Amino acid sequence: MKVKIRLGALALALAAFGLVWSLPALAHGTARKATVINVVAGKPSEFKFQLSKASAPAGSVTFVITNQGALKHDFNIGGKTTPQLAKGKSAKLTVTLKKGSFTYKCTVPGHAAAGMKGTFKAT
Repeated sequence: MKVKIRLGALALALAAFGLVWSLPALAHGTARKATVINVVAGKPSEFKFQLSKASAPAGSVTFVITNQGALKHDFNIGGKTTPQLAKGKSAKLTVTLKKGSFTYKCTVPGHAAAGMKGTFKAT
């Protein structure tokens, strides 16, 4: 009888250990990965941005900006701005966006007024 109790206790302990061991994996599986949006500055014309998507789920969004224009450009959204990028240079900008609409723009004087701006939606 003692053997059955000990085996039962051992089985219960192993089951509990397995559950605890798998919790991080379960939590990781439910976590949403950051969305990546590719942004090309200076395309299709010097004072335009071309985004791979116009919206993404709310949460962490990483914008990968590449300047294909002749002039230096930056990218601003959600209160963050990349450094000014020369032609052919790239930068990453990660922001956490709540549901809603967010204006993005180039902050180089005159560039947003020339059309280098738009609206991105977090759903």
